[in-house]
Amino acid sequence: MEQKLGKLVIARHHESEWNKLGKWTGKTEVHLSPEGFIGAEKMGELIKDIHFDQVFTSVQIRAKETLEKILGVRNENKDMPTVEAKELNERDYGDYTGKNKWEMEKVLGHDEFVKIRRSFDCPIPNGESLKMVYERSVPFFLKEILPLLNKGENVLIVAHGNSLRSIMKYIENISDENIANVEMPFGSFIIYDLDESGHMIDKEIREVK
Repeated sequence: MEQKLGKLVIARHHESEWNKLGKWTGKTEVHLSPEGFIGAEKMGELIKDIHFDQVFTSVQIRAKETLEKILGVRNENKDMPTVEAKELNERDYGDYTGKNKWEMEKVLGHDEFVKIRRSFDCPIPNGESLKMVYERSVPFFLKEILPLLNKGENVLIVAHGNSLRSIMKYIENISDENIANVEMPFGSFIIYDLDESGHMIDKEIREVK
């Protein structure tokens, strides 16, 4: 009998203190906001029906706090095998780290702001482009996570908007141009069924209402 492949579930960390202020956070260690803690707990309710064999998160505190709340609803904090991986960290915003996004839009102009924020291959001074994030996150996904899915294990990833967008780009075969239109919002999960090469067969989106 053919082995059933596992499900991949991905989620962005919930609102951080700097998200609330509209600041580019990147590598800076910032905790969830009070609303973020509440939202992360609500997220846990959305996937109580899915058993996970392995969990992955970045090494950054806002992702780990989100994961802790998600698993806490499921009473799995102590027992769930968890891997913290720097490959899943947020994009490095370089010289723009800590700057208010909407003030920077006025400085840079709308078109340049959108290009820097959303496009695939536009590095920030002394920081990363989404392409550079892709070059660390996707090889990690293929080496460390896909083999687990192919063994039939269900895997949860809690990470960041850009590291997840880069993995989504691979999974969904999204073009360099169209990745600019892809968002990973707070308070939602994407549940993927993948083929053995890690490409999408089907997906489901669950959101906190």
